[in-house]
Amino acid sequence: MSRRIPLHRLAFARAGDKGNRANLALICRVPEAYAALAEQVTAEAVAAHFAARRPSRVVRYDLPHLGAFNFVLDDVLDGGVNASLGLDGHGKTLSFQLLDFPLAPSTAVTAALATLDNQTEPTQPEETP
Repeated sequence: MSRRIPLHRLAFARAGDKGNRANLALICRVPEAYAALAEQVTAEAVAAHFAARRPSRVVRYDLPHLGAFNFVLDDVLDGGVNASLGLDGHGKTLSFQLLDFPLAPSTAVTAALATLDNQTEPTQPEETP
């Protein structure tokens, strides 16, 4: 079995909430990651990843021109901030849980990681005469 790659290597995330609904934005670090994430980070896979929170529904909205996805998870906040006894009644930390999603090391994921690595290599200062 191949080693899984955490989603945070290829994406950023933000979270919001309204009542008992969480909104998770997933933004690709490089455009090359979009297709790989579209294939693996499906609404069904996200629902399974958050199974312990028992979402009644997960919807993914694709934003290809932004290189991003928006996930809406219903009924994951124990009734919302006013009803929950949970420490995170707002669901703000759910973005971190999403970023721990394990990606399979597919060809597309590996290529996106290579692109990211090439963009973030440290540059050497130029020598001055």
